[in-house]
Amino acid sequence: MSSSITLPSPAKLNLFLHIVGRRPDGYHELQTLFQFLDYGDEITFTLTPGDARIRLEEPVPGVPDNDNLIIRAARALAERASHALPGVTIRIQKRLPMGGGLGGGSSNAATTLVALNHLWELHLDEDELAELGLGLGADVPVFVRGRSAIGEGVGEKLTPANPPEDWFVVLKPDCEINTGKIFSEEGLTRDTPKMKIAPAFEGDASRYRNDCEDVVRKLYPEVNKSLEWLSQFGPARLTGTGACIFGRFPTESAARIIWESKPSGITGFVAKGVNHSPLHKKLTELK
Repeated sequence: MSSSITLPSPAKLNLFLHIVGRRPDGYHELQTLFQFLDYGDEITFTLTPGDARIRLEEPVPGVPDNDNLIIRAARALAERASHALPGVTIRIQKRLPMGGGLGGGSSNAATTLVALNHLWELHLDEDELAELGLGLGADVPVFVRGRSAIGEGVGEKLTPANPPEDWFVVLKPDCEINTGKIFSEEGLTRDTPKMKIAPAFEGDASRYRNDCEDVVRKLYPEVNKSLEWLSQFGPARLTGTGACIFGRFPTESAARIIWESKPSGITGFVAKGVNHSPLHKKLTELK
């Protein structure tokens, strides 16, 4: 049994996000296109024989361990084991902004499930891990499965997709967005016509939109200002409920030219869109 492993925990973009209805339980029915980025957090898992604790080497500021999706994912997986397991110490190198709409917490949970399934030699299959992930958050299954996909339902019903693997400038305006507030706003569009999903979506996502964007722009001037600036260079869009926004470019050099000209005070990064998760690529290399 290997004792340590370091794996990426990539970001995702919602290349579009349509709200097509509202369920009786209050959740919204979505259609969205997930694509991964070759950029994200990195997590190291080290087994601790003789110490059964599941612990973070350094707690995430502002997030109690019991609420941290990494710890919750590890504990959920441990409960599936039929025998005693060694503990694990987990170290995270955080790059993704919290509350940015990039799926950082969900991605961390998925990387934890995939990594510890490997380290603990539990041999759960992809469907079993995705089911565990869904109990932690609607976006976790797409990270577990590791393929770009159309998401339906609350985002958990996945159809493989192959959008162009372009380059993106991703900007993080200086604000924190409350997802619950966005989804409860009266002005939110909730009746976008539902699309028929082809077996493998390969179309141009630029003709779609993010139904949360108008509400977010109205409530958060920082997002509106950043979108207006990035839109000078081509279509720019909110990912998830924000606060991060992105613009698509055909080459890395084109993206970096725009990145270098961004207004002061805005953080972010340049990354390539990829249809196969860096997490799964790295794990395959290690096997």
